[in-house]
Amino acid sequence: MKFDYICSECGRVYDIKADLMVCPVCAEKQEADQPLAGVLEVRLTGKADSSFDLFELLPVEKEYFPPSPVGNTPLWEPENLRNRTGFPNLFIKDDGANPTSSFKDRASWLVSAFAKKNGIDNIVLASTGNAGSSMAGIGAAAGQRITIFLPETAPPAKIIQALQYGADVYKVAGNYDLAYDFSMAYSRKAGGMNRNTAYNPMTIEGKKTVSLELFKQMGKAPDYLFVSVGDGCIIGGIYKGFEDLKKLGIIDRIPVIFGVQAEGSDALYRADRDGRFTNLPTATVADSICVDVPRNGVYALNKVRSNKGRFIRVSDNQIIAAQADLSASAGLFTEPAGATAWAGFLQVAGELDKDASVVILATGNGLKDTATALKGIRMPEHSISSIDEI
Repeated sequence: MKFDYICSECGRVYDIKADLMVCPVCAEKQEADQPLAGVLEVRLTGKADSSFDLFELLPVEKEYFPPSPVGNTPLWEPENLRNRTGFPNLFIKDDGANPTSSFKDRASWLVSAFAKKNGIDNIVLASTGNAGSSMAGIGAAAGQRITIFLPETAPPAKIIQALQYGADVYKVAGNYDLAYDFSMAYSRKAGGMNRNTAYNPMTIEGKKTVSLELFKQMGKAPDYLFVSVGDGCIIGGIYKGFEDLKKLGIIDRIPVIFGVQAEGSDALYRADRDGRFTNLPTATVADSICVDVPRNGVYALNKVRSNKGRFIRVSDNQIIAAQADLSASAGLFTEPAGATAWAGFLQVAGELDKDASVVILATGNGLKDTATALKGIRMPEHSISSIDEI
């Protein structure tokens, strides 16, 4: 298999190099408060069949990957939810089962391997929490130094994770967008590799592995897939994976993908409706998808539109209720961003064919943000001294 970069906007082709992150021509047109211009996509050329090995379809050789068991996450068949909703082919892809309990391990794993192949030991990034703790954990396994910039509102559990893994962590007096700007400035000053979402092409490429796995687990592409959306990198990567499988002739269609956003952080939903990106302040209980400017916005929007996907919105109350519902009905405790996908499905389920195969992507473990989970349950008000008090 041969790999190179192609600009997702102008179509220019480049050799894959460690110091090339975005298309230099399109980057010249970068506007303030707008998504990244010139996002590069990894293009593969060659042949493969349905018996493909995952590493065949990735641009870094297997020997460079750190010894972390990333991927191969469970595909749940939630009987209670199937019976209640009337969807007998409903599945939940549980990416909270990754090594650092987050979908973001998929991108970190490939970024780490790419850095090692190119002799780079220092990796820098901004994160709302999951990408940072993920890169810290994967980097620890690879013996790499990780520097993370986080918004001051990041859940403590995610900060603790990153520190436990030995990363250098800086809390920024502001939101994720400011943390992103700080991380870029730090990379320019200190060097190393920057892992930022969409800016590093390997983040999109690493996230496509979930699509490859779903095909292996199901023997086909699902009819519908629901995923929460913030920066747009995950949904972009999912599309990239299915597009690669179609290009290779392994599948003949792309699933209908629903990108689910929180009402308080809905830049892509608004851009799809209005035709432009506007920078508005954001706030949602789903911290993992809380961004003012979706850095992979243009790329993700083009993928959804060209493949006839949809963006939908749900409220914070729907997210909190969906989190508790998944826990109590399926035994799956996912973080708010993962529950956002379930809330989106519940909102549009009446529009879908009951016999269709549906996958809900749960992106992280619920223990990463217990403060939000508390909003959907009732804690015991006092301790008992005897069962007679019950």
